[in-house]
Amino acid sequence: MPIYMDRHEMEGATAKAVADAHEKDLRLQEKYGIKLMTYWFDENRGSAFCLIDAPAKEKVRQLHEEAHGSVPHKIVEVNPEAVEAFLGRIEDPEPSTAGSPAPSAETQVDSAFRTIMFTDMKDSTAITTRLGDSEAIELFRTHNALTRDALAQYKGREIQHTGDGFMVSFTAASQAVGCAIAIQKAMQTHNQWHPDTSINVRIGVCAGEPVEEDQRLFGSTVQLTSRICDKAQPDQILVAPVVRDLCLGKQFAFKDQGKFDLKGFDQPQRMYEVQWQD
Repeated sequence: MPIYMDRHEMEGATAKAVADAHEKDLRLQEKYGIKLMTYWFDENRGSAFCLIDAPAKEKVRQLHEEAHGSVPHKIVEVNPEAVEAFLGRIEDPEPSTAGSPAPSAETQVDSAFRTIMFTDMKDSTAITTRLGDSEAIELFRTHNALTRDALAQYKGREIQHTGDGFMVSFTAASQAVGCAIAIQKAMQTHNQWHPDTSINVRIGVCAGEPVEEDQRLFGSTVQLTSRICDKAQPDQILVAPVVRDLCLGKQFAFKDQGKFDLKGFDQPQRMYEVQWQD
């Protein structure tokens, strides 16, 4: 059966109220031929997200309506592997069945709001032409190793590796910005020791919810992050305003770069540069 993620706008709800609603859903899942896999709740933004194995979207709506009346505002079909890559799980941390205790605190706290980072290595094609395949492969391996070391340090989840860049998910914006700085400093150190085979990376960072207006998981957030990365210069980190706002008080320095017209977006988008160089 298809896997769906739905979004409920639940402003003012508490974690306990959402856990109780999930328990009511579980009691009716067999009636509708549905399996409730897990859920996330963002108390600050008043959003809840359910991951459901169901025969059709209408069955999802019917289940929620009968169980507690909170009909989802949007339902999208998702790839469970992508959900796990972005969010870290596709099941409750502790299995939930009808009549079991409410989901664990970990389930309640996880908001599903994620910060997305794109990295891109400058002139990767030209590097291969200049160095030849063998030396270029070694340089790409160095780039990948330095990047992945930073991801491990800052708990980034690698979503996609394109050969000369990465898409990464973080639970906190401060982790993403800290990781971006660590990547740039690692490349800077490499370049000081190996000026003839320098690695220059541009990085873009944005944040959002898994189900928005787009029909794809994190669709508009991923698209905007990619466009921000495209606008960055080599050795530069650019972030969306939401990331800057989430990092206020975290000892990062940002510089307003103004607004940019971006492909796929009707309105110009403001960006901030992370001041990472000493």
